Amino acid sequence: MFSVNNDWNPKQARLRNIIKKEGDFQEAMDICLSLHSIVHMPEVSENGEYSFLEEVLTDVSNDGFKNYSSSYKGRTIAYNIWHITRIEDICANILIAGGEQVINTDNWLKKTGSIITDTGNALTAEEIAEFSQAVNKEELMNYRAAVGKKTREIIRNLTYKDMKRKMDEDALQRILDEKSVSEKEEAVWLVEFWGKKTVAGLLLLPITRHHVMHINDCLKIKKKIK
Repeated sequence: MFSVNNDWNPKQARLRNIIKKEGDFQEAMDICLSLHSIVHMPEVSENGEYSFLEEVLTDVSNDGFKNYSSSYKGRTIAYNIWHITRIEDICANILIAGGEQVINTDNWLKKTGSIITDTGNALTAEEIAEFSQAVNKEELMNYRAAVGKKTREIIRNLTYKDMKRKMDEDALQRILDEKSVSEKEEAVWLVEFWGKKTVAGLLLLPITRHHVMHINDCLKIKKKIK
C-alpha cells in the first residue's frame, strides 16, 4: 500500500531541493510530473504510474462519495475533490500559464452541477453537504481529468527561467474577478498567499503537495465508510 512518508515525501523533498537549480531542471520537472501522476487518476498521465487517488476512490459508492464526511467542517470526498481540482485549475491556468481556466471551457460548471464557482474554502458544513448532494460524481471526475491533463501540458512547456517568475498582479485580480476564490475572510487569504510565490513555489504547493493532504482526508472518510 502507498505510504506518504515512504513513497511521497522523499520525492517531494528532492523536488524542493533541486527545483531552482538550473542543472537539475529536467529532473525537477520529471519528479513534478511523477508526483502529479500519483494524485490523479491513471487516465491523466497514461504512463502506468501508481495512482494514490485511484486507490482511495476504488469501491467508494456514490453515497459514500457524497454523504460521508471527515470531522473537519463536514468535508466530504466530493468536496475534497472539487477543492483540490479548482485550486489546481486556478494556479496552473491563471497564475502559471496566464490562460483560461478549464472550468470556463466545455461547459464544465453546468455538467458538474456545482452550485459554486470557487474553491469552497469559506463553505459551512451545511453548505458543503448541499454542494456534495448537487454535484455529479462522474462529471466532477471528468473535470478533474481535464484539469490534470492541461496542467501536465503546462508543466512540460515550462523553462528554467519560469521557476523564479513571480505572480502577475493582473492575474491575481482575475482570480477574484472570475469568482474563483470567495472574498470572505476564510478564503480570500489564498490570493495573497499565492501572490507571494514563484512558479517553482506553486509547483511545490499546491500543484503537487496540496493534493496529498486532501486525498489523505478522503482515505480517512473511506475507512469510516467501511
